[in-house]
Amino acid sequence: MQQAIYLRGFLGEKPPLPLRPEALEEAAKRRMSPEAFAYVAGGAGMEATMEQNRQAFARVALWPRMLRGAPPPDLRLTLWGRPWAAPLFLAPIGVLELAHPEAELAAARAAAQRGIPFMVSNQASHPLERVVEAAKGVNPEALVFFQLYHSTDPRVVASFLRRAERAGCAGVVLTVDTVQLGWRPRDLELGHLPFLKGQGLAMYLTDPAFLAALEEPLEGPALRPKPTLALLQNLLALRQAGKRFGLSLPQMQKAVRRFVATYSFPELSWEEVRRVREATPLPLLLKGLLHPEDVTQAVALGVDGVYVSNHGGRQVDGSLSALEALPLAVQAAEGKVPILMDSGVRTGADAVKALALGAKAVGLGRPYVYALALKGEKGVGALLDHFLAELELTLALMGVARLEELGPGWIQR
Repeated sequence: MQQAIYLRGFLGEKPPLPLRPEALEEAAKRRMSPEAFAYVAGGAGMEATMEQNRQAFARVALWPRMLRGAPPPDLRLTLWGRPWAAPLFLAPIGVLELAHPEAELAAARAAAQRGIPFMVSNQASHPLERVVEAAKGVNPEALVFFQLYHSTDPRVVASFLRRAERAGCAGVVLTVDTVQLGWRPRDLELGHLPFLKGQGLAMYLTDPAFLAALEEPLEGPALRPKPTLALLQNLLALRQAGKRFGLSLPQMQKAVRRFVATYSFPELSWEEVRRVREATPLPLLLKGLLHPEDVTQAVALGVDGVYVSNHGGRQVDGSLSALEALPLAVQAAEGKVPILMDSGVRTGADAVKALALGAKAVGLGRPYVYALALKGEKGVGALLDHFLAELELTLALMGVARLEELGPGWIQR
């Protein structure tokens, strides 16, 4: 990859994307609307957790070994009985239509072409079935996971699980750190929540259990806001969103109200995790764990994987970084289940640090959304090519021949 970039440069062709993470983010900021960029780039509170995520990587130093005669490293691995082309996946991110109309479809195709698993968000812009179809249309062996938020309506949860099974998903990623939306000043200052416009609700707007409940009464009075230009514009956007799914404006208004009323579930407990575990034969990963005691509890409940994450700093301001929590989670799991992680990963060198600390694979989040905003499917593909090239090169320069060799002995803090 590196030689190809230099050769194309000799012919006068530059890379399709900025290679430095800061430049990539800045380019996407210029392309995206202020509301869209704020939703993707923002974090909770003063964004201290986002900063901690990055500082944690800076505090870990790689420790290369020389003259080992190591061949080019093999990035392939097997998790949950399925082959992965590399210890990398695209993390679940909702409302990708804010970045590009093809949203998950484009990103899933780019990932599938490279054998990289893709995780479909519960708040996807396209139905799960279409995303899986898009990925497998490119690569029949493509791995697509479904990320589930547990709402207060168990009928919808059960329906989502059945859909994931029928679609041929590789597993379910139950996310437990977002029982309510975090305090996100960038969005709050703009008064922007995309779900109110019907964005990011494709799973709900195509789900029989959710649609069947639209006429059921909800607690609290229905709002009757004073007509304003902004309200009319948002109603028009809501109507346009409904047309994609064959729903009228009144149906969309009911759908949004029901989503808002049932999405938050602060009472979510280990009992719901147990029920989800019993409800699906698919591999179940628990996402959003940071404390080792939670990891121990998850393993005891029979989950198939633990996903260390602080939601990219979007939930709890001042939280422990995911990278600092990672070795504690690995120790608590005692090798019984694989550990994944995200939050703060931006480069191939970052991935090597996480792998050395015990992660079996790392998730790439915001960077792929920025690439999607700039170049669609080709942008996501280019980002993955660059990331994988840096990952492989970093391992080679460190003298690592196999992923299994990585461990604490390859880093210093």
